[in-house]
Amino acid sequence: MANQEELFRKIISHAKEYGFIFQSSEIYDGLSAVYDYGQYGVELKNNIREYWWKNMVQFNENIVGLDAAIFMHPTVWKASSHVDAFSDPMLDNKDSRKRYRADVLVEDYIAKIEDKINKEVEKARKRFGETFDEKMYLETNPRVVEYKTKITEIKARFFPALDRNDLAEVKKVIEDLEIACPVSGTRNWTDVRQFNLMFATQMGSLSEDASQIYLRPETAQGIFVNFLNVMKTGRMKVPFGIAQTGKAFRNEIVARQFIFRMREFEQMEMQFFIKPGEEMKWYEHWKEKRMEWHLSLGIPASRYRYHDHDKLAHYANAACDIEFEFPFGFKELEGIHSRTDFDLNAHQQYSGKKLQYFDPETNESYVPYVVETSIGLDRTFLAILSFAYTEEKLDDGSERVVLKIPPRIAPVKVAVLPLVKKDGLPEKAREIFDILKTDFYCQYDEKDAIGRRYRRQDAIGTPYCVTIDNITLEDYTVTIRERDSMKQERVDIDALHQLVSEKVRKNLME
Repeated sequence: MANQEELFRKIISHAKEYGFIFQSSEIYDGLSAVYDYGQYGVELKNNIREYWWKNMVQFNENIVGLDAAIFMHPTVWKASSHVDAFSDPMLDNKDSRKRYRADVLVEDYIAKIEDKINKEVEKARKRFGETFDEKMYLETNPRVVEYKTKITEIKARFFPALDRNDLAEVKKVIEDLEIACPVSGTRNWTDVRQFNLMFATQMGSLSEDASQIYLRPETAQGIFVNFLNVMKTGRMKVPFGIAQTGKAFRNEIVARQFIFRMREFEQMEMQFFIKPGEEMKWYEHWKEKRMEWHLSLGIPASRYRYHDHDKLAHYANAACDIEFEFPFGFKELEGIHSRTDFDLNAHQQYSGKKLQYFDPETNESYVPYVVETSIGLDRTFLAILSFAYTEEKLDDGSERVVLKIPPRIAPVKVAVLPLVKKDGLPEKAREIFDILKTDFYCQYDEKDAIGRRYRRQDAIGTPYCVTIDNITLEDYTVTIRERDSMKQERVDIDALHQLVSEKVRKNLME
């Protein structure tokens, strides 16, 4: 655990030192849980967004895009239940003065019991080898059965209390489980209270009684209120999807773990409209497709897992998360939810407009059901950064830090480096740079020894370095160096553009 904490500190430090992420308003001592993306961070973020968009919209002919406004009519949030129900149960530890979400404390407690079960299973698997029957072991081993029973009892008590908003019982569960503050180690808790997470502001152009509006806490509602517009103008037929990326805002009381939980963040969402009764088929479909997308980034499957929700949101009849193993443990990266017809029905009721689809095959109208995929762009950024950050000891005894980001989404695709700043090499390097920069984000660098320049490019994740030397002027070839293997080969300048294109434009889903 200590090693993972140290790793996370190194990743945060590296992100600042190399221009990926800065604390917002840092010269004024910063703004808590708000971050700015630097010159390489914005490129990586844009590339992740573009990769998601291409695979979601461009590669699916029945999914189209949208960019809804951040400001929306305040009744939108009344209809969606955000005004009345968008809150977190929070409590403070009186000794550390740290604030925690009650549900997260209990879920972390359950996760520790699940880890104990997994350790028991692994020990048994090693002991029994090929004859090991995991299903039978889970059902019959006394210690495992005791762990599972405890989890069942906690869930049966805690989640109904949350549903009833019985905050006294929520606190009693935490006390009975003897959950301690991770900072102070004490169990000196305040009462549990609900905190609404929406930011409110004023808009003068609205009528006096509706002047309070909200910064959107999610991007999904912009899709639902535009359902009719998109369906009619796009001549869409069910099943079809509407995708959107954009900023959302939540007044997170407990915002921590770097960019994992922020007050201003970006989502990439797709709402898939389907015929009622077909939601489970499409729910399973999108669970599989979204996991395929994550694995296409080149990160091992062992770093991901599904987590089915024990407590469903008021709008859902099925929900799961795709979790990623960050340095601070497995946490939610993307949610797949079967939202039923809750949203369209609610907006139909509050707006007085019919939000229905007419099916020409059955000659009937109905309110479509929805399956949602919702992924955090910032969290995906952090997942890629966490996996890519690598410390290596080289054969010559030296060390390097390299970001092994997939070339398709790397911030800088090619670095163009003249070996020395004389003999016409910078001029030739500039010619090559001008050829490549029209199609690839490139960087020109002639400062310091070539080895130090390679290390700089490794640290920002540049997959290819092109070096121009004296031989280049003789035979019109350059050296291209690959980041991960550090292998170098000489190639003709005429073939360089095609070579780079094949390497960095390869679709990761292939």
